[in-house]
Amino acid sequence: MVIKTINNKINPEASGQKLTMKFKIQYSICSLLLFTLLTSCYNQERNCKDFKTGKFTSETEIEGKKYTSTFERNDSIQIETYEGKIDTFKVRWTNDCEYIMQNTHPKNREEKKAVQMKILTTNANSYTFEYSFVGDSKKQRGTVRKID
Repeated sequence: MVIKTINNKINPEASGQKLTMKFKIQYSICSLLLFTLLTSCYNQERNCKDFKTGKFTSETEIEGKKYTSTFERNDSIQIETYEGKIDTFKVRWTNDCEYIMQNTHPKNREEKKAVQMKILTTNANSYTFEYSFVGDSKKQRGTVRKID
């Protein structure tokens, strides 16, 4: 307290400069917090219901190699064509943007595993998705485009 009083008597402008600096710092911190709050609350709208049925093409990249398939899906069945092979999957929607696919005629142990799908973002005719085997923490991403 004595030091502050002595400092103000020696240089009265220093006290004003300290207040101005303190205000600028507080203003900067408040602005940063407000900006963070506003941007963290931004939630992009997903129109997943638009993609529950129809004809689609899918692209995903695994270890640098691009894989493309086409499929047709109604609410509970998906028929997919990949490299001339046709597979049928049972589809069970867990919410508007997530579903689980199960191969109806698996040919090996790997094909018996259910696949969990999650639609991350949508736009007018496509969506970005994330998928993994049920219970597996390793996730892959891809893009689907509606063609019908």
